[in-house]
Amino acid sequence: MDDGLSPRQERIGIHPAIVFFDLDTVGALISPWIRQLSCGQLKSVVLRANARGRRPRALLVDGEAPMLHDGDVLVEMRACGLCGTDIEKLKGEYTAAMPVLGHEAVGVVARLGPRVKGFHVGDRVFPHHHVPCGRCGYCLRGSLTMCDDYRKSNLSPGGFSEFFKVPGRNVLKGGVLALPPGLSFQEAALIEPVACCLRAIDRCGAKRGDSVLVAGAGPAGMAHALLLRSMGAKVMISDVSEWRLSFARRLGFRHALDAKSEVEESVMRETEERGADVVIVASGSPNAVVQGMRSVRKGGTVCLFGIPVEGSSLEYSLSAVYNREVSIIPSYGATEADTRRALKIVASGRINFRSLITGRYTLDRFDQAVEAASGGGQMKVIVLP
Repeated sequence: MDDGLSPRQERIGIHPAIVFFDLDTVGALISPWIRQLSCGQLKSVVLRANARGRRPRALLVDGEAPMLHDGDVLVEMRACGLCGTDIEKLKGEYTAAMPVLGHEAVGVVARLGPRVKGFHVGDRVFPHHHVPCGRCGYCLRGSLTMCDDYRKSNLSPGGFSEFFKVPGRNVLKGGVLALPPGLSFQEAALIEPVACCLRAIDRCGAKRGDSVLVAGAGPAGMAHALLLRSMGAKVMISDVSEWRLSFARRLGFRHALDAKSEVEESVMRETEERGADVVIVASGSPNAVVQGMRSVRKGGTVCLFGIPVEGSSLEYSLSAVYNREVSIIPSYGATEADTRRALKIVASGRINFRSLITGRYTLDRFDQAVEAASGGGQMKVIVLP
């Protein structure tokens, strides 16, 4: 009889009976030995430190699947987006978060730890890698992504793994969302980046009718542009890459501006010499930030979304910031409220986020995926098992 198990599920020792029986009913019987159950071998991409002064490396390794403790969930990865922060970690340029690769992951529940409620083996899910505590001074004042606990949780050993563990704390705090039947795994892998964009748009106050410059036409910049256009903003987008600008034009963004030329003059022409109401800098380049500062109107807002390299600085007149009343607002990460909103928007199909996916690579071709994403000839790259 076909038990419906994938080859990888069979390899890690999931028994068919566990699939067909109600886990809540049998939980009490299996809890004494579930902790000791061997999860077998899995393939995963991990970050390895290199010799001093050299970049860390991504290695595809065989290792033991994580053991499950109270509240943990083991997920079989079906798709994981390659984020710019993953590439920056590989370059040694981003050290503010844990050295874990892969956080835009989605998949199927393969096993439940003790005392997990609300999920079953076989559920299709999106797990958020970071969750705040909800109780500290930062959380109570609305700065949830600044919570000290926010960056302490993560997927283990990372999203670029055949199987990964979602910590019980993330599950308990609402970090795991069920995917609707009609949503593909590849589209669902866009939930986390879209959630981050939604939070940035909220933080900078962009609204219908606003003129908005998105500085940076990479995957995050294009996601911002699609969201802003759907809400009725007048969107301009800039980049140094002609390939990315051509991509933006193919998606209907007429005002795609070459960042190597005079972006400020173009923005002024399109805004009756006022400047953009809002600039979202979806690039870590200091030059992009300066260009955004020069393109925003008096009293406008510049949102810093792209992650700058550690130690980078900005050469811009503080006097100009003050005299022009320019608000500078960074935006980091997303909350559970943001991921829930993003899931609804992505699943609705109202915005064609799928068009952003241009590259698909399997785990054993991870190096090629990174090369493609870094080379400027791809938009969003998705890694598959």
